[in-house]
Amino acid sequence: MNIVERFLKYTTFDTQSSEESNVTPSTEKQRVFAEYLKQELIAEGLEDVELDDLSYLYATLPANTDKQVPTIGFIAHMDTSPDASGANIKPRIVENYDGSDIVLSEGIVTSVEKFPELLNHKGEDLIVTDGTTLLGADDKAGIAEIVQAMVYLKQHPEIKHGKIRIGFNPDEEIGMGAHHFDVEKFGAEFAYTMDGSECGEIEFENFNAASAKITINGCSVHPGYAKDKMINAGRVATELVSMLPADETPETTEGYQGFFHLTSISGSCEKAQLSFIIRDHDREYFESRKTEMQDVVNALNEKYGEGTLVLELKDQYYNMREKVEPMMYIIDIAKQAISEAGMTPKVMAIRGGTDGAQLSFMGLPCPNIFAGGLNFHGPHEFCPVQSLEKGMMTVVNICKTTESMLGK
Repeated sequence: MNIVERFLKYTTFDTQSSEESNVTPSTEKQRVFAEYLKQELIAEGLEDVELDDLSYLYATLPANTDKQVPTIGFIAHMDTSPDASGANIKPRIVENYDGSDIVLSEGIVTSVEKFPELLNHKGEDLIVTDGTTLLGADDKAGIAEIVQAMVYLKQHPEIKHGKIRIGFNPDEEIGMGAHHFDVEKFGAEFAYTMDGSECGEIEFENFNAASAKITINGCSVHPGYAKDKMINAGRVATELVSMLPADETPETTEGYQGFFHLTSISGSCEKAQLSFIIRDHDREYFESRKTEMQDVVNALNEKYGEGTLVLELKDQYYNMREKVEPMMYIIDIAKQAISEAGMTPKVMAIRGGTDGAQLSFMGLPCPNIFAGGLNFHGPHEFCPVQSLEKGMMTVVNICKTTESMLGK
């Protein structure tokens, strides 16, 4: 089975995760895919293949060198985003893409004007959807690249490498992917998530992240007799939003700039609820953003009465840079591997987070590497065949480079 066949097989599994669930995995269909992958890894000759009760899948490719080499790992997630359907995906390959708009199905077009990144892949073979589902390259492309690389290494024993561990987890798209990952069992000195986008990208900086949920307890009174009595929770909610910086939102920021993002708002006169995510690359600015949110809530409680607003503020993950910087050789290894696969390494900062961020703070330094798909989480997602192949060779090259650079 080649990498394209492998990836297309993976897209037949609907593995959408769910934020409404309180179990792991959040959807049983992820377990179905995990069971398939388990049998595939066994059939491909990997060892120590283990699928635990929470659908975390681990396996080993043993070392084939006499050198003492650190155990390294490769990680990808099995779920797809709740943002778009992952059921009944109908992929097709646009061969030798000519740079024009791509008609996915009648009335649904991936246009170059809206998605100019298409032009970076002119002449390549693009795997696209029919416009009714996402494709699932986030992160089934990563899984396919890792599995195919293990197969390639088994078929080419002349490529020397140390012990390699692979891990596939559920529920990354709902922020739970690393929560039950067994770092001790995994036993790697460092690892890479294959969960990025464009070819050549390496990411070891990400947002510090927190969630803020605010409940507003209003006082509902007949509007004809409401003077000095009513507290309209819905109006207080809009007042709170207006007190936060209007130019510090996702739609007004880029690069290293952080933001407050209102993800949901609902309510009535009697009760309202708001949810925010708070993001910043800089830890000091991140802490000041959380303080600013608390100050706004305190000010409104002072205005309307203590207990009118209740804030639940939770840290989600932190910038992995502080855990990776002491081991920058793992970035050097990735750069060399990408170069040898025919690409120019591009070190990027993630305007988001990955499982690797959480894993880094769990004791497993884990930068993120491209998987090759683009326009994730929607029907205009696509993945060049050539990007899958380059991702696979990057994994192979990391294994080879680690043996030559760190082997003793």
